[in-house]
Amino acid sequence: MYNVVGNTALLTLILCPPITDLHALFIVEQPLANATPSPVAEPRLQTLATGLKQRARELGFQQCAITLPDASMEAEQLALWLERGYQGEMHYLEQHLEKRLHPALLVPGAERIVMVRMDYLPPDTSTLTTLADPDKAYIARYTLGRDYHKLIRKRLKQLGQWLQQEAGSETEVQFRPFVDSGPVLERPLARNAGIGWVGKHTLILNRSAGSLFFLGELFINLPLPVDAPETESHCGRCTACLDICPTRAFPEPGVLDARRCISYLTIEYRGAIPIELRPLIGNRIFGCDDCQLICPWNRFAKRSPEDDFKPRHALDQADLLTLFNWDEETFLRNTEGSAIRRTGFEGWQRNLAVALGNGRGGEEVLQALRAKRPHVSALVQEHIDWALERLESAAEPSPLPILSHPGAKRIQDY
Repeated sequence: MYNVVGNTALLTLILCPPITDLHALFIVEQPLANATPSPVAEPRLQTLATGLKQRARELGFQQCAITLPDASMEAEQLALWLERGYQGEMHYLEQHLEKRLHPALLVPGAERIVMVRMDYLPPDTSTLTTLADPDKAYIARYTLGRDYHKLIRKRLKQLGQWLQQEAGSETEVQFRPFVDSGPVLERPLARNAGIGWVGKHTLILNRSAGSLFFLGELFINLPLPVDAPETESHCGRCTACLDICPTRAFPEPGVLDARRCISYLTIEYRGAIPIELRPLIGNRIFGCDDCQLICPWNRFAKRSPEDDFKPRHALDQADLLTLFNWDEETFLRNTEGSAIRRTGFEGWQRNLAVALGNGRGGEEVLQALRAKRPHVSALVQEHIDWALERLESAAEPSPLPILSHPGAKRIQDY
């Protein structure tokens, strides 16, 4: 998943915008056809690897690296993470464990995995300014534009086709792209390929690009030379990401308890958000970027040139009340081709009710909440009732830890 909330926790989950492994059930048992290609001389393999990386840059990827299909070193930590229940209700993460740890079982015949990353931060998009305005809706920045899955998968397919063509007819190259579409431990694989290290916030960090990028994988049956892994962490003594997490979702460095993570609660979770966490969610209605925004390495994050990642329907500056007043038809129309649809209309209404309850309130907001209540599900009604009670009692908003952190001065905002 996305380097995102899209790139997240060690072993772990892909929150910010994962597609569940249900999508992968149609492909996990399929081997690469004619998986063993004719032998290719080592100098020719090096030439192909060099050309592949250049072609990846031409296709819009900011980095491309090659690694072995092996994540077995994650077995102990993955088992412990699942045993502690940190996956919440994402039960698909408990499935296909052997395929996660041994990717060649996922795609029989795979000799290498080509890892790519693509920057996603849209240009001219505010972060802290929006977070600090309780009347505005904060949506994780990776999902303001079109759904990245199709774009990256298409580019990966083009990269595989280039490799087939360049290898020539004597070498039958086979490939299969993945973008959050199978049981792939992409962050450990990205680390093994040298793309970056796993930070204390569980995301892949790159010294020249921070963490605001997507990851994708291309499984191939050609033994291209592999890149050196990233063997060191460059986080040092910094704990900014852990210190400012609104819901204290990191029980220890490098470990994420999804059950307390705002991205999980507003995207993956289908039930009632725990009452004690609701005030801490603030105006975040889909995902959370706080642990990435505060990271000093993200001062090197690049704005994406991709038009598809630019905000649609002015979602980067939308008012909470405007979005709450959408009916389902409007929601479906305005989120067509967007990862936001993952939360569903009920989840969208639930999240907005919580955010409105954390806002300034006012008569217009109170009327909107009361008017909507008879026409929504029991789940949404519960969150509307909480919002009304909170606003009518004039409860003070919870502080935003990120705003008071000294590192906030580094954050580039527009």
